[in-house]
Order: sequence, then structure tokens, then C-alpha cells
Amino acid sequence: TMALRALIFDFDGLIVDTETPWLELVRDAYRRHGRELPAEIWRQFVGTHRHPLEHLRELVGPAFDMTAERAALVAGDTRDTLPPCAGVRELVAAAREAGLRLGVASSSSLDRVDSELRRLQLRDAFAAVRCRGQNLRAKPAPDLYLAALEDLGTSASEAVVFEDSPTGTRAARAAGIYTVAVPNDVTRGWPFDHADRVIDSLVGVTVPRVRRWLLTP
Repeated sequence: TMALRALIFDFDGLIVDTETPWLELVRDAYRRHGRELPAEIWRQFVGTHRHPLEHLRELVGPAFDMTAERAALVAGDTRDTLPPCAGVRELVAAAREAGLRLGVASSSSLDRVDSELRRLQLRDAFAAVRCRGQNLRAKPAPDLYLAALEDLGTSASEAVVFEDSPTGTRAARAAGIYTVAVPNDVTRGWPFDHADRVIDSLVGVTVPRVRRWLLTP
């Protein structure tokens, strides 16, 4: 049987629910220009590193000041004040106690993910933190997950990934890893065709339960 040796987590929307306030900020930007942000457009951006204002710039045309709009987003950004999502601390602690190796694979920048993990006092828990910009393609390419596996010294069949976006689940499955989707308020109800399992939250997720998932896909 396959032994569970590692857990790999996405960051945005999974370790911290950054997706909800970020969506509100971007919606506000669209409304300032008299537009509404279509749900299907937002779906294309979640889990990638593409900037959601690119679509608004296309709609508005030459008058759009990307520098000013980005600055407004940064000024209103409260993501670095948020607590971790429910169940994250407990699962991380339980996994460490069980001797599992832990990693993060994120399409966000290493600077932000690293500083956020430190703020939450979770950085020391993760032996691997792989982010875009390390000569790795962003999700849905499998690069970030393959690099995390390498850092953790585990094979794909010995790991389980937790993701909140379809883009992320596609990346993890492309790396050959058992993938659990944990939708948040923004991604709930989206199609998770590439996930092996979809759960409501990380609350109550135990290491024995994750082991059972891996044994009985």
C-alpha cells in the first residue's frame, strides 16, 4: 500500500482566505468604471498569477491607468491582517506530530507567502515553499508541485495536496498527486473535475482520515 509521507498546501484561499477581500477590491475597481466583474472572468484569474485588472483595461481602453489602479488595490488590501482558515493550524500541528513532511505550492510571490507564513507563525512547519518566479511555470502547470515534491524528498504517490481553486487542482493532478479540493466562499460551487475529493473545510481533517483517502481513492 502507499504510505502517506507529505502534505502540500496551496496558500491563497486555503491557508488564508485572501480570495474574499481580494474579490471585493477588484469588484470595486470595476464599479468605479461603471462595469461589473463577470464570474467567469474571475474564475480564470483565481489560482493564477495573471492580474485581474488586465480584463478591465481591455474593456476601458486607452484611458485606463494601470499604475493608479494597481496602487488603489494595494492601498485597500487587508489580506496581510487575516487569520488562517479554520482547521489549518490543527491539521498542520497533527501532521507534524505524525512525522509528515509539509510543503506550500503557490502561484503568488515567494516574498508575500514567506512573510505571511511568518506572520502566522507557521513558516517553520513547512520544509518546502515553492512559489512562482523561481523559474517555474505557474499553475495549472505542475511545476510548483513537482518542485515541492523534490524539496520534500517524496514521490507523488506518497503525498496529498489541498487546493481551493480548479486551476490549482489541475496543477496538482498534472503532477500525479492525490488532490483534495477545499472550496472557499469565492470558489464554492465551481467545477472541481480534477479533484479526487471535495470537502467543505479543513475543520476535523485528521491524519488517519487523509491516510484512508489515499488508500481508498
